[in-house]
Amino acid sequence: MTVWRAGLTVLCVLLSGACAEADLEQQTETAMTEPLLDASIETLHAMMQSGKLSAADLAEYHLERIARYDKSGPALNAVQVINESALADARALDTERAQQGPRSLLHGIPVIVKDNYETMGMPTTAGSVLFDGHAPPRDAELVARLKNAGAVIIGKATMHEFAYGITTVGSNFGETKNPYDLSRNPGGSSGGTGAAVAANFATVGMGSDTCGSIRIPSAHNNLVGLRGTQGLASRRGIVPLSSTQDIGGPLARSVRDLVIVLDATVGFDAGDPQTAEAHGHETNYLANLSLRPGARIGVLTDWMVQESGDEAVAGVIADALAQMADARGWQITELPSPAVNEALNRPLNGHFVLIHDFKTDINTYLAANPGLGFADLGAMLADGRAHPNVKPSLEASAGMNEGSRAAYLEELAQRRVVRRALLILMAEHGLDALAYPTIRRIADERGREQMGTNCRLAANSGLPAISVPAGFLDGMPVGLELLAERWSEQKLLDLAWTVESILGVRRPPASTP
Repeated sequence: MTVWRAGLTVLCVLLSGACAEADLEQQTETAMTEPLLDASIETLHAMMQSGKLSAADLAEYHLERIARYDKSGPALNAVQVINESALADARALDTERAQQGPRSLLHGIPVIVKDNYETMGMPTTAGSVLFDGHAPPRDAELVARLKNAGAVIIGKATMHEFAYGITTVGSNFGETKNPYDLSRNPGGSSGGTGAAVAANFATVGMGSDTCGSIRIPSAHNNLVGLRGTQGLASRRGIVPLSSTQDIGGPLARSVRDLVIVLDATVGFDAGDPQTAEAHGHETNYLANLSLRPGARIGVLTDWMVQESGDEAVAGVIADALAQMADARGWQITELPSPAVNEALNRPLNGHFVLIHDFKTDINTYLAANPGLGFADLGAMLADGRAHPNVKPSLEASAGMNEGSRAAYLEELAQRRVVRRALLILMAEHGLDALAYPTIRRIADERGREQMGTNCRLAANSGLPAISVPAGFLDGMPVGLELLAERWSEQKLLDLAWTVESILGVRRPPASTP
């Protein structure tokens, strides 16, 4: 045990600069006494198949951790509501396993879903007191697919109100803490999901990404998160922020866990016409997962450092890629990207489409759910109870009108220009993917504006991107983002798995041992 701990000390110094011996001893002790901590889906599945673990035991384990750490102790405030039927659901799945066998690898696995996913029998508030008590009698399509695969919905996670921000504050819960440093934010808007999965409140979690809302919490919570090609996964039943940019997907502690959830959830949904574009691109990600030595990666230097203060995270990313070059023969090319930069230099910092969409999309949602009691976004604003952090964004959307329509259509067309500029870079240099920090700063202190997001590269192009842990800086996680052409999810998953196989920087947060 002493030799093993010494090896961890060396690894920790190499990857993150420092690691207290006391923390290592605590993690060692935890691993010995809590074998379920950070356990993978495949490990848990094998334990349940062998009879060493039941789905009910696993659900109870996570519910106990939520009780211990979410509203007391470190009080992460990552869980909006517990599923009161979680234990009963788990017991029913145990009976089904015994009689018929498992439905899938997800049979009996606890999943936490973001509070903008409609979930039968539970409220869906999108983080807002304005939606308090809203409980549609239906499941979002991705929730239904998880349940069909045998997953146990353990609860709903907090989120930045209406998904309109990246720090996770909302009028219906307050603010969520980062489990790696309780004084800092967990990212957003899927910050509750990120914090909950990092803290082992569930095995995996579901978020949504409009401009970084899966990838930023993944980076800030030492997780893996994928924004798929627009159309890969159904939006049906997710409270909208921007119908042209929204996409749901998992946040996980490992690439393989992420892949298993993707296999169960992506693909065509007749209720969401956008997913028709996924037809012909279906694949079994887990069966095809493989390591990718010798990959050709282009580093977008303009997106490594843009302001003073970005240098430290850029250094972690550069070190991670250097390790990949040494260990797996990755060929790293540094690239300026003036055409990409120019294509993204647009009105409202490139967020015009998102801001315009929200007014239209939330009004449509309100009309379909009259029980919410609001005629439109203007009525929501007039209520006055939205969190002060999100009010300026709501007001910006409310200010859009018919006169904004021409600019909106122009900005939609600009998406093709952004996409083409990124693909030209890849084609000219024969690259497998482009690389840059998911976000150029570590999680900032709660209450401060979070700087440094690179979310627009994927969100404004519709191209897929994955965030994978790259290391630590001052004890806080840093994420490496890899972006590639449309429908290249398998390649991105392979690349992320290759990074994970070399860097291996996942570690549970000390605040929730």
